Amino acid sequence: MTLSARKAETAKPGRHGDGRGLFLYVKPTGARSWVLRYQVQGRRRDLGLGPYPDVSLAMARERASEARRLIAMGDDPIAKKQQAMPKTFRDAALELIESKRPGWKSAKHASQWTSTLEAYVFPKVGQVQVAKIETADVMGTLTPIWSKKPETANRVRQRIEAVIDYATALGIRAGDNPARWRGHLDHLLPKPTKVRAVKHHPALPYAEIAEFMGDLSQRRGVAARALGFTILTAARSGETRGMTWGEVDLENGVWTIPANRMKAGKEHRVPLSAGTIALLGPRRDIASLVFESEARLGKPISDMSMTAVLRRMGRDGITVHGFRSTFRDWAGETTGFPREVIEAALAHGIKDKAEAAYARSDLFDKRRDLMAAWEGAANSYDLGANIVPLSQASEKRPK
Repeated sequence: MTLSARKAETAKPGRHGDGRGLFLYVKPTGARSWVLRYQVQGRRRDLGLGPYPDVSLAMARERASEARRLIAMGDDPIAKKQQAMPKTFRDAALELIESKRPGWKSAKHASQWTSTLEAYVFPKVGQVQVAKIETADVMGTLTPIWSKKPETANRVRQRIEAVIDYATALGIRAGDNPARWRGHLDHLLPKPTKVRAVKHHPALPYAEIAEFMGDLSQRRGVAARALGFTILTAARSGETRGMTWGEVDLENGVWTIPANRMKAGKEHRVPLSAGTIALLGPRRDIASLVFESEARLGKPISDMSMTAVLRRMGRDGITVHGFRSTFRDWAGETTGFPREVIEAALAHGIKDKAEAAYARSDLFDKRRDLMAAWEGAANSYDLGANIVPLSQASEKRPK
């Protein structure tokens, strides 16, 4: 039986049908609402049509009829309704992060995006419709942190810009991007580099490397060995921590880091000397981590474990990554090794496209000589005896 206006008003708590899936739900509190129950691809769906008496019986039937028309055309009224709802900046941002997640090398990218947006953006404009974000909204978000945290603020700006571009690509926003830098915000905010100089990783002066390594050699534990190995190979800490025995060729003294573990996404070979091999410890099966956590078997040491070694040594003013700068300064200022050999040892890509086109070799043999000289300098208190004079090094260069 169909409902009447009188029954809709006086019906007791429960579900009351009007036919063809239209129901009036009455709660014990007396609150009433209209729902259309239907199926799409075998899945049952309940579409809310509004509360009674704001939506009368006649209006509920009209809305149900329109929904049935969409269903007959193959559409899902609930999906259609969700698409029509205004999307907030937060909604668009989270969708963008999910769409990018499969292409990011590390899960850290997603967490970094989410954490910066939650800290600096969502509290201010998270609930604002992304289609209505204006320059004033962007400025209100960036201004409080632009001078205090310029590097972070610039990343926040770039992420706001990306979210708005995403909304434009979806067709739910039109017009220029109010977070764009060139020709817009560059007229309203100082350049981040002008606010404060870029902060580099604090590095140990190369003149102190031998003394430091002498102190480090007295330390015990996996993290201390990993730190020494990282310094002598000029590797990034993440490359060392994720190193497996399957990447190591002890016979030929080569560590081959696969492309998926390299920042540049390109395989990198590292020459290993007897000294660096000694820091690896006893060999295990190929799948085992070389520097495995002592607390969590099967897991690499944490990214803070080598930093903790530095702190215990009283070296709070330097970072693990800074030793790459120490190596770069030593090689560039005290040896005659060519720049391209030094850059190859650091696994730096060649920015000049013309130069990169001719760089077919990884200069491995030359890098082996360079790393041997670095190990000699690092393991001797008499630094002068281990530095290759510029005149001698230039004579050794291939013609």
